[in-house]
Amino acid sequence: MTREEKSIAIEDLTAQLAGTNIVYVSDISGLNAETTSNLRRACFKAGIKLEVVKNTLLAKAMEASDKDFGDLPTVLAGNSAIFIADVANAPGKIIKDFRKKSDKPVLKGAYINSEIYIGDNQLEALATIKSKEELIGEIIGLLQSPAQRVISALQNQFAGSEEAEA
Repeated sequence: MTREEKSIAIEDLTAQLAGTNIVYVSDISGLNAETTSNLRRACFKAGIKLEVVKNTLLAKAMEASDKDFGDLPTVLAGNSAIFIADVANAPGKIIKDFRKKSDKPVLKGAYINSEIYIGDNQLEALATIKSKEELIGEIIGLLQSPAQRVISALQNQFAGSEEAEA
């Protein structure tokens, strides 16, 4: 790879990192072609971009980024692939699902909304993070619950008074 090609690759990675708040770094080495293809297909269906990257180029892109990736560049050793997503728990769920059949992909770390997660032991927590939509749905449900109780009580009271009058 020429110096110019490296420079272009770093600029491209920097732009990708700037355009997202969710980046997972994992090791997918050792997966056979069929499993890798299945992983890519699952990522595509979930709206996740999966890309195998050179560690040095990704480290330079993280350094050039406006975001603070903290200790995340320290996990860049061996083979690395990045998962870029819009939903925080989506890559975690995909990785967890694939781990049912294999010991790969191994989570190296993640950057989610300015928070840094290091190590494969974080996978369970990352896979269960609630998405923005899930949190909004829960809040709306909680807000509606008291109003529904009041309406139900009023309906019961109203129905009871009509029966008493009849």
